Amino acid sequence: MYAAERQALLIDRLQRDGRISVVAVADELGVSGETVRRDLAVLERDGIAQRVHGGAVLARSIAGETALAQRTSEHQAQKSQIAKVAVEFLPASGGSVAFDAGTTVEQLVDLLPTDLTVTALTHAVPIAGKLLASPAIDLHVVGGRVRGITGAAVGHRALETYRDARVDIAFVGTNGISRRHGFSTHDSEEAAVKRALVASARRVVVLSDASKFGAEPVFTFAALPDVDVLVTDASATHDDLSIVREAGIEVRVA
Repeated sequence: MYAAERQALLIDRLQRDGRISVVAVADELGVSGETVRRDLAVLERDGIAQRVHGGAVLARSIAGETALAQRTSEHQAQKSQIAKVAVEFLPASGGSVAFDAGTTVEQLVDLLPTDLTVTALTHAVPIAGKLLASPAIDLHVVGGRVRGITGAAVGHRALETYRDARVDIAFVGTNGISRRHGFSTHDSEEAAVKRALVASARRVVVLSDASKFGAEPVFTFAALPDVDVLVTDASATHDDLSIVREAGIEVRVA
């Protein structure tokens, strides 16, 4: 089992049980306690776990940020409908596109036409794996330290790559949408990468289910006028949609 797989399992157990034991996990996986402790050190650095005597507990800092596996199953029907609408915003063959991390964006990637020939950039490890299976796509993986909780690369390498890039379309996910706080997320490093991604694109399309309206995670990555299109689901209220339309954003309701 690779380190990333072990760490994904540890995240799942922390989300499920709130705490894990080094001895129990080591016995289950057939690895040393030192290996488990190294994995927990990575999760602690990413703000996912807090190490305690004999193991670790779920960090309080991610109370509002759910793990990738959990988010994949949330609002699944809405995300699927959003992705189907978002397909029409893909660039034509010969164009370029950037894919942000996020489960709704990942749903869009699942729907890419098999004959679409584009240059694609992404800092999302799960999305990169899916794009790799498409021989028509010229894939550029944006590197950096990968946050286990989201599968997104962050840090100066990711920032520099997007700052040097210019793409036709960027598909972006968000954890919050509000008039005052714009589009926002929970982690400062992910916000920085999203900000650079938004700036790299000629057209920015945000994919977000309606549950994100009114939420204001700590870090803003884009003001409302920085975004060109929002694709959301039919449970968004009239007031929700008015906020983004007043900022000049084109709204598509799936």
